[in-house]
Amino acid sequence: MVDGLCEQFKIRHRNSAIYRPQMNGAVEAANKNLKKIIRKMTERHRDWHEKLPYALMAYRTSIRTSTGATPYSLMYGMEAVLPAEVEIPSLRILMEAKLEEADWLKQRHEQLTSIDERRFNAICHGQCYQKRVARAYNKKVHRRAFEEGDKVLKRILSMQEEAKGCMLEY
Repeated sequence: MVDGLCEQFKIRHRNSAIYRPQMNGAVEAANKNLKKIIRKMTERHRDWHEKLPYALMAYRTSIRTSTGATPYSLMYGMEAVLPAEVEIPSLRILMEAKLEEADWLKQRHEQLTSIDERRFNAICHGQCYQKRVARAYNKKVHRRAFEEGDKVLKRILSMQEEAKGCMLEY
């Protein structure tokens, strides 16, 4: 079926299996958070697919501690307009409604040009966040000096743990 669609629309389809452990962890964390949101929203386990769009909207419009911004704003350059804001207009919606079309286009263009700056700020915020987390973790780590002749416990790795350790080194 996919091959037929690709031929019909003249799409060159390629498969790739890129392994990026850093991103796999981020994807797993995002999926875990989405599952938590859906679990809170559903009464029966069978109606989760009906709540998925709302869970995605909630996830995309909530501020991340690591970046200090919402994923939606980093993608589109502005905050999302929530459905409640359409029914009960917020100050932001009222201000945009009063703008003339030319002024609105100019303002939107400025927002889009400032996207790169916002993304850069999110990266800087993320790096500061990682340093804070590392500092908090390192407070709990105690340095120990061993000398020859000291008795220490040695952990003997199983074959699976050794294989896993070898894979992590590459």
